[in-house]
Amino acid sequence: MSEQKEHIPLDVLDPIWDHFFTIAPLVIVGTKEKEGYDMAPKHMVMPIGFDNYFGFVCTPRHGTYQNVIQSREFSVSFPLPNQILLASISASPRIESISKSDQIVGVLPTIRAQTIDALLVTDSYLHLECELFKIIDGFDSNSIITGKIRAASVHPDYLKVSEKDEREQLVKHPLLAYLADGRFAKVAETFNFPFPKDFSR
Repeated sequence: MSEQKEHIPLDVLDPIWDHFFTIAPLVIVGTKEKEGYDMAPKHMVMPIGFDNYFGFVCTPRHGTYQNVIQSREFSVSFPLPNQILLASISASPRIESISKSDQIVGVLPTIRAQTIDALLVTDSYLHLECELFKIIDGFDSNSIITGKIRAASVHPDYLKVSEKDEREQLVKHPLLAYLADGRFAKVAETFNFPFPKDFSR
């Protein structure tokens, strides 16, 4: 049996997540907000299973949650590494007297979604257009918002094609990763995963 450094216990009476790094995607969720639109960065996101469902963590205190309740739809943009500042801008705090659409969203490069009333970040490598599937409340102050993907499009540089060398493709076109909490990385160097023989999901 190999030796390992002794682990440090963490106090689970408080949230543990600020005491170490984890890796996550970083996306910008778009919603309709009154007469305008909202764009908000999220990193607690994932596909829900292997079918066309997508979910993210939010809280009822945030405009995104309330907007999805009202419109029953949302968009998801996966930004490129060189778009990190756009994610930062979309996280800017609101000024009560001015709508977020006027003060923040208006300066972001966006396009209209095709099937829902929401915006997408221009030139992101993946766009999703989702209708609300269900919201699961009760994770203390947090909730999971899930959607059924109704439309999706991918930048041609990021489309997986059997003739392309995947390693070289990602070297040329890296992905953006968020290292919670507060750092980001470009993922360019990748390796084949050593699946066992005859593995299937």
